[in-house]
Amino acid sequence: MNINVGLISLGCPKNLVDSEIMLGKLSLSNSKQYSYKIVNQPELADIIIINTCSFIDDAKKESIDTILEVIEYKKDKCKAVIVAGCLAQRYQNEILKEFPEIDAIIGTGNYEMITDVIENILIGEKQSICNLPQNVDYLDSKRVISTGSVYAYLKIAEGCDNNCTYCIIPSIRGKYISRTINSIVDEAKLLINQGIKELVVIAQDTTYYGIDLYGEKKLPELLRSISSIDGDFKIRVLYSYPELMDDALIREIATNDKIIKYIDLPIQHISDNILKLMGRKGTSVKIKELLMKIRHEIPNVILRTSLIVGFPGETLDDFNLLLDFVKEYKFERLGVFTYSREDNTPAYNMNNQIHPSTKKSRQKKIMYLQKEISVVRNKNLLETIFDVIVEGISEDGIFYFGRSYAEAPGEIDSRIYFTSIQPLNINDDVSVKILNYDGYDLIGEAKKP
Repeated sequence: MNINVGLISLGCPKNLVDSEIMLGKLSLSNSKQYSYKIVNQPELADIIIINTCSFIDDAKKESIDTILEVIEYKKDKCKAVIVAGCLAQRYQNEILKEFPEIDAIIGTGNYEMITDVIENILIGEKQSICNLPQNVDYLDSKRVISTGSVYAYLKIAEGCDNNCTYCIIPSIRGKYISRTINSIVDEAKLLINQGIKELVVIAQDTTYYGIDLYGEKKLPELLRSISSIDGDFKIRVLYSYPELMDDALIREIATNDKIIKYIDLPIQHISDNILKLMGRKGTSVKIKELLMKIRHEIPNVILRTSLIVGFPGETLDDFNLLLDFVKEYKFERLGVFTYSREDNTPAYNMNNQIHPSTKKSRQKKIMYLQKEISVVRNKNLLETIFDVIVEGISEDGIFYFGRSYAEAPGEIDSRIYFTSIQPLNINDDVSVKILNYDGYDLIGEAKKP
């Protein structure tokens, strides 16, 4: 029997890898009863899987809204709806109670069971399986790459041991579990052989890689091992916590030609008072020293960070310290979140919770400042030439768009839009001269070959 399966992946790139693994399991299924076909239109699907996120309030709302939307398809062709991932792991019982239309729930440690779960649904058995990950064997599975032919995510670990007081991740993803270097390199080879030009290394904390498995930090060695693979590709590293970034890692990024000079450091705050309340292990002095060292050791490096405003106890002085810090250090990329009060986290019960309007106001102030910083940066980039990978054509058909080393893929950073006299293909490398900008996006023209 042919079964059409649709999958909606919400949340972060780490979640997307899990979704791709489920699609791989279905595509390669050796079931004697069922043949699974992946479809992109939910109205064509017999079964719809929603891989959910529940990191903050906005993510939970998006997941719940998506569940409500998908349930409507059961009135027509859709036979079953499966809720998977972080929301399922965190709120298993609540989902079962509030959404009786749901046919199965799969937690963060059970993605490899997707085909068994579907087969049980098809014979009328509802299922709810929500275990925390106990190993990372599932990451060795072949997956369906959904990000196109230019880049792919390479997930090197599961879970987190940082235990920041605002974060629910350890409760829904478990303890940090590193994959072996050999396992990761084998997957990297497969992706490169498929023509992928950019491997984006991800984990909840990439700098922690190897401590649980090898007894010491192994990210520099892992990056060297990946870069030794034959092929025309680059490596980008995301989610590198400042507390564990050391000289060895900075040196590897600086000297390894395969590694893109782009560092993602989720700092969260710069007030020592707030860092301590957050359970972060760094200090303002250490963070500033690290930033200065990175700028010195890696010329033209692109620095990205994420910040949280409105954390319980954040005074106006604390916020002004953060505002002055952003003004002084001028990150090329910066995202700001308002603190989300998550149940079952230490910060949930902290005193001095900040009013939502104050949190939103503080977020807007930093984002306004960052926009001014970006405008100055973009003005300085006029007439600059960037090497760009072509990723697509804009909806109006006038511009191509792509990324240079300065833009991370997906919805993380901005894009470069450009015209070209010569027709171009996806994955082409072109030199683009920057002529203008629109907000955070750069606009230019491709130079003649």
